[in-house]
Amino acid sequence: MADKIRQVLITGGAGYVGAVLVPKLLRAGYEVKVIDLYIYGDNVLDEVKHHPNLEQIKGDIRSRDLLEKIMPGCDAVIHLACISNDPSFELDPGLGKSINYDAFLDLVDVAKENGVKRFIYASSSSVYGIKETENVTEDLPLEPLTDYSKYKALCEEVLLEKREPGFITLILRPATVCGYSPRLRLDLTVNILTNHAVNNGKITVFGGEQKRPNIHIEDMTDLYVKCLDYPDEAIDGKIFNAGYENHKVKEIAEMVQNVVGKQVEIVTTPTNDNRSYHVSSEKIKQELGFVPQHTIEEASEDLVKAFKAGLIPDAMTDIKYFNIKTMQALEMK
Repeated sequence: MADKIRQVLITGGAGYVGAVLVPKLLRAGYEVKVIDLYIYGDNVLDEVKHHPNLEQIKGDIRSRDLLEKIMPGCDAVIHLACISNDPSFELDPGLGKSINYDAFLDLVDVAKENGVKRFIYASSSSVYGIKETENVTEDLPLEPLTDYSKYKALCEEVLLEKREPGFITLILRPATVCGYSPRLRLDLTVNILTNHAVNNGKITVFGGEQKRPNIHIEDMTDLYVKCLDYPDEAIDGKIFNAGYENHKVKEIAEMVQNVVGKQVEIVTTPTNDNRSYHVSSEKIKQELGFVPQHTIEEASEDLVKAFKAGLIPDAMTDIKYFNIKTMQALEMK
């Protein structure tokens, strides 16, 4: 068993998942450093900004000098930062590679050089590509279909190669995360459908037969917290899918309709995007005892409450809720 982890560096800590994770880590007693570009606003972590154990660093993970400056003292890294989702990556493939892959090489090296004990990498269940298999398990070959998922898979290889005694590595392949966050994304399946149900009174389903695995943001962030506490031998060098419910898109639309109200109309239209996958999370249940506690309906309910409370103004028009629109406006380099 390694020495207890005290200080954690969260890359992308002001992102959709990070904004829920960071307060949980602080409540659990960890010292937290966040590095993020804060392109979705400087106020994401306002709830905890005065916490004595939080340090927020506005900066770019592509700067090795910055990484070398902030890494000393960190016992663990949870690497969330990336250009997330295929359309955002395809907007500028060179930028995507520089952040999602090139920066990863330096991040891992700097972490090792500074005595980081545990490195947790947020990969993606999209690395599998399209499988005919009923249950997509961790031992199946990776067949990434896009540059985004290709670089996720390449980073996994890098991390496993760098693993050695004293440098514990863990790769998680999350399903699509859903639910409310102070840094909200409304470009994810459950969140999109709930937004349209609430604000348009209508849900448009493209195709509908495709299966999409989802996991509630509360479960995903609980898992990251637990991963700092699992014994070394339980996670070292391991790869785990992290999903919960695999449902057809049309079934997700019906769940959202049940939450928002029967007056919501569901319109189905044809699509060319028939990507469908059913991710098995049996391994993480068997080996770590991790079982998600929150449903898709709860994610939708949480979003509806946030809409009613006025926490999501201009949900159909504000670009900050949509990664690709924000990036187009910024023309990041």
